Amino acid sequence: MKRRTIALMAVLIWFAAVSAALIYSSVVGGPAPEGAILGGASPMPSGEGELQNAIAADRTSINLVWTLVAGFLVMFMQAGFAMVETGFTRAKNASHTMLMNFLIYALGMLAYWAVGFGLQMGGSTGATSLGGGPGTGLDKELTIELFGKSFGLVGMDGFFLVGAAYNTAAFALFLFQMVFMDTAATIPTGAMAERFKLAGFVVYGLAMGAVIYPIFANWAWGGGWLSQLGANFGLGHGYVDFAGSSVVHLVGGLVALVGASVIGPRIGKFGPDGVPRAIPGHNIPMAIVGTFILAFGWFGFNAGSTLAGSDPRIGVVATNTMLASAAGALSASLYTWLRWERPDPTMAANGMLAGLVAITAPCAFVGSPAAVFIGLVAGIVVVESVYFVDNVLKVDDPVGAVSVHGTNGIWGILALGLFADGTYGAGWNGVEGTVKGLLFGDPGQLVAQIIGLIACFAFVLPVSFALFRTLQWFGILRVSAEQELEGLDFSEVSVPAYPEVAIGAAVLPEATTPGLSETLGELPATGGS
Repeated sequence: MKRRTIALMAVLIWFAAVSAALIYSSVVGGPAPEGAILGGASPMPSGEGELQNAIAADRTSINLVWTLVAGFLVMFMQAGFAMVETGFTRAKNASHTMLMNFLIYALGMLAYWAVGFGLQMGGSTGATSLGGGPGTGLDKELTIELFGKSFGLVGMDGFFLVGAAYNTAAFALFLFQMVFMDTAATIPTGAMAERFKLAGFVVYGLAMGAVIYPIFANWAWGGGWLSQLGANFGLGHGYVDFAGSSVVHLVGGLVALVGASVIGPRIGKFGPDGVPRAIPGHNIPMAIVGTFILAFGWFGFNAGSTLAGSDPRIGVVATNTMLASAAGALSASLYTWLRWERPDPTMAANGMLAGLVAITAPCAFVGSPAAVFIGLVAGIVVVESVYFVDNVLKVDDPVGAVSVHGTNGIWGILALGLFADGTYGAGWNGVEGTVKGLLFGDPGQLVAQIIGLIACFAFVLPVSFALFRTLQWFGILRVSAEQELEGLDFSEVSVPAYPEVAIGAAVLPEATTPGLSETLGELPATGGS
């Protein structure tokens, strides 16, 4: 009865949200301004002026197609995340883990459509490369005045994509930004896998898409105060994160760290002496294939962030992305081989992902040697970070999400502040000249990067802590010990991935979970039912 009540309430809430959107669209929002909806083929030019207009329209169309195709690639990364997280966890939770990766797409998207996109991009005026600009429905930013400077906090336009935001530029920008948000929202599901209650997961997914991700994204990408550190205070080009080492990956990694800490470790993860135990995933080949899917989608993630197929820099971005991923995979493999005498395929996969995360911020601003170096460092950093999270922080992260996305998100932001070589980024964030890091003559850029990292920690950690503590207080954060031992496929979802696992999971829990008798009494009181 309790679950049916929660499900019914969720359905009613979304009906109310959609109804509000329709009312707002028809009564308050009104139609888009004349000329804002750019549809249909351009007429044949008849004069020089019309020829220039036709060329500009064709360039916009090329950029729209490029951005949409890149967004489609990033959307397909959801399949990669689902395979990686499911492969790295146990068979008795496979259907539950897959379902979280599936549902976060729907939950995050609808929350972002209703609220998040407006908060993030509502004051950005949109992307000019896609035909955006003043008057296209993204013109209102909530700001405060400090030290005689304007500080943007959140957008205040574009909610529900209605009114003036009903145009091709805003819709294309929404699609591309939405799949980035969904990437960030997916990351914590891996860190909290095998004990995350679905009811709490639903609330988390809505909060991530509506509030947590969009606010920091506004500060960096939506014209907010971090992006203006250069224009306001002469700190390089302001905070620069080309494709999301921090906006996407560090945000997701920090939420994952807090979530995994509050929810507590899986039963049997730590022995009575506090020493972590390995709980192997059930399908490493699945995880490796998922890693390749993510690496493929990352070309859309990074190169697509130009928002312009007419920008030749996409060649540099794509190649740097590929090189860093290879360097990360190789360095992680060699490092584990040297340290433990055998290479670890799970670390090889995470090394590739770490290289991708680290290059995401600086990919457009560095040359190929720097990209390889960034990837090599990332592969070693992820291995040491996994060890640190397990042994020092005592946080149970089944897939290494905190280390891949959080730790290497930090490294990527710092790498931009160090290695940006001044070959790209003219006029970035309204600052003249190209983007240069410390090693190329602009220490202010590194300062801006550090300020952005501090702001990310200062915002994401307390907000996500409040969210997960609230879920814990309501008793919807963690499943019961009995459910966890049996497997979430047999209590939280109706169809298990592997029905034959039920026998071993339900009848022989102590045989499948070493040290269970010693650790049952140490299970955190999270209010699971």
